[in-house]
Amino acid sequence: MTAPARPSPRVVRLATVESTQAVAWRLAAEGSPDRTVVVADHQSAGRGRRGRAWTAAPGTSLLASILVRPRAPLALWPAFSPTTAVATAEALSRITGLRPRLKWPNDVLAGGRKLGGILVESRGGSGDPVLIVGVGINLAQRGFPLELGGGATSVALETGQAPGRDAVLAALLDEFDAWRARLEAEGFKPVRERWLALAETIGQTVTIEGVTGLAVGLDADGALLVEDAGGIRRVVAGAIESSARGSRGRRVTDAPRR
Repeated sequence: MTAPARPSPRVVRLATVESTQAVAWRLAAEGSPDRTVVVADHQSAGRGRRGRAWTAAPGTSLLASILVRPRAPLALWPAFSPTTAVATAEALSRITGLRPRLKWPNDVLAGGRKLGGILVESRGGSGDPVLIVGVGINLAQRGFPLELGGGATSVALETGQAPGRDAVLAALLDEFDAWRARLEAEGFKPVRERWLALAETIGQTVTIEGVTGLAVGLDADGALLVEDAGGIRRVVAGAIESSARGSRGRRVTDAPRR
């Protein structure tokens, strides 16, 4: 997808930081413009969703945070997470030839294992709303700690070679700009359709926050739709604790909200 013409983003390149998210928030507070990008070789205290740590040896991953001053209404802010996941998958497909899949709510997979993750943080306020969109992609790792239980992978493990981080970053920003423009101009529908086309989660029996059922769709606000004996349930947050391929792969376009 080709993005509409926009000014080139300011890219701040750093060696070791506690977190690219923290640096991006500081830059936002200092008035840095929309689409400022922070990239680091290493994070000493990187974080993922729900306070989880994100660890990677120096130089092995793309670690980036994008400062977004959204032009979308507040109701669309949650959609920046699936939007960024779609952009990440598309960028990796372009650069590496992989066909990444998406796991709700924010993981990018290759061969069923985690290749990357998304973290979107927001701070509202009537005067200066800001989103910081964090992306971590495993590129050059040839192995992972045992505690990850075989659940992680990298581009090098999947393809035999690691792409250049700058090439991956350029593709990511191109795709992010394009999908963000569609989100802000057309709403969530086109993003949602592409996310569903790339989804690994749909058609699986999942357990999330005590809810177990068949993942059947994505609601209009990005909530996962899970069907159990009581009907269709909306899951708006949480991590999939377990999953298995379901016997039915029916997708639901719209469902009653609970």
